[in-house]
Amino acid sequence: MLILLPPSEGKADAGTGRRLDLARLSLPELTGARDEVLTALVALGDDEAALAALGLGVGQRGELRRNARLRAAATAPAGRVYTGVLYEALDLASLPATAQRTASRSVLVSSGLWGAVRLTDRIPPYRCPIGAKLPGVGALSAYWRRALAPAMVAAAGDGPVLDLRSGAYAATWAPRGEVAARTVTVRVLHERDVDGVPVRSVVSHFNKATKGRLVRDLLTAGARPRTADELLSALRDLKYPVLEQPTPPGRPRQVDVVVTQL
Repeated sequence: MLILLPPSEGKADAGTGRRLDLARLSLPELTGARDEVLTALVALGDDEAALAALGLGVGQRGELRRNARLRAAATAPAGRVYTGVLYEALDLASLPATAQRTASRSVLVSSGLWGAVRLTDRIPPYRCPIGAKLPGVGALSAYWRRALAPAMVAAAGDGPVLDLRSGAYAATWAPRGEVAARTVTVRVLHERDVDGVPVRSVVSHFNKATKGRLVRDLLTAGARPRTADELLSALRDLKYPVLEQPTPPGRPRQVDVVVTQL
């Protein structure tokens, strides 16, 4: 099983170990693309154009200065660098050892800078949203859409894919054909009672927390689904209300996970 996660805007303040070495990251076929994006990001400077390229405000110039030092910055495992709501709910550090090993093999985190990394890949904290446009590289969403497909197809292997990425990151690689048939995408809906009528709505902040808990539960349970159907069965066994939506041929299967408590 391959689990695809979005990154988080929130990140650790600093790394704690050796400097960045692109050659040691997973998916080595992405090394050249990563180097190109990193070079453009480091060279941005800290003027108004640089802030605009990354969608930052004037008070965030410190992010630009940190980016400029990325090649010499200390690193930490990606699972510690990302600190947002999803990763707080996943709480990797408290997982049993077997679940942590499964996570290191099964999880890929999408990234505007790295394309995709495993939780154990050592990276420095950075600021590079997928919506950024970098000189010489252009829009990162389009850049990674051209570069990612072969590496992602290889990473998917012949097992199911649980795609929990947010829309902008999901656009960088859309599974096709046979891979799409065994890919499951998840939307989290909150169900509440309004004048005696159940009403469901999409949630944002709690969508991330639910996805983090969902991955944690799968890992802790030792789930080893071999097909998309077995993946959905595993989620239902964990008491997640899963409703599958009609899906056009050749597209990933779409399911709603309905929660009543946030």
